[in-house]
Amino acid sequence: MDRILLVGLMKMELPGRTVLLCDGGFLRWGDDVYRSEDDTFGTLAGFEAMEEGVGDVIPAGTLTMLPASTAAAATISRPGYQGSRIRLWIAEVDEATGTIIGTPDLQADWQVDRTTLTIGKGKRSLAIGCVTRAQRLLARNEGNVLSSAFHSSVFPGERGHDNATGLAGSFAWGVAAPPRGVVASGISG
Repeated sequence: MDRILLVGLMKMELPGRTVLLCDGGFLRWGDDVYRSEDDTFGTLAGFEAMEEGVGDVIPAGTLTMLPASTAAAATISRPGYQGSRIRLWIAEVDEATGTIIGTPDLQADWQVDRTTLTIGKGKRSLAIGCVTRAQRLLARNEGNVLSSAFHSSVFPGERGHDNATGLAGSFAWGVAAPPRGVVASGISG
């Protein structure tokens, strides 16, 4: 009789580095090798089930990591890592061969939102709050201007506003418009 094990896999794609963790031992999937511990980031303690969102509430979840040191927790908490992609899978593994059977089942495709370090006597854990990658659809752009630089930041590579210079009037986009004409006050007489 074949025995099948269930294994959790996590892939955290950070700027300049990818962290691959599993919940025990090591496991190869494609070109990636998932290990139970990372020298900097420590181990994955678990993850909270994703909460469903209603209306303008974003579905969210939390990963808990056990970093090797407080300095490692600070590394994980870098502002540049916010928005990085984290994916979690459940894989079936043949116990006899140690290979993955079929394709792992994607459980979450999140992005890093915030981190919270908890330190206690003999304990250090880092909760990584995550939200779905669809959160970007609800981002509000307030105070944007109709300029070449802003247009290019929204549509990378699109240069349609580059030659729109020397126009007679300008107007604000997304904010209250500045007054037109001369504004003066005083007493005449």
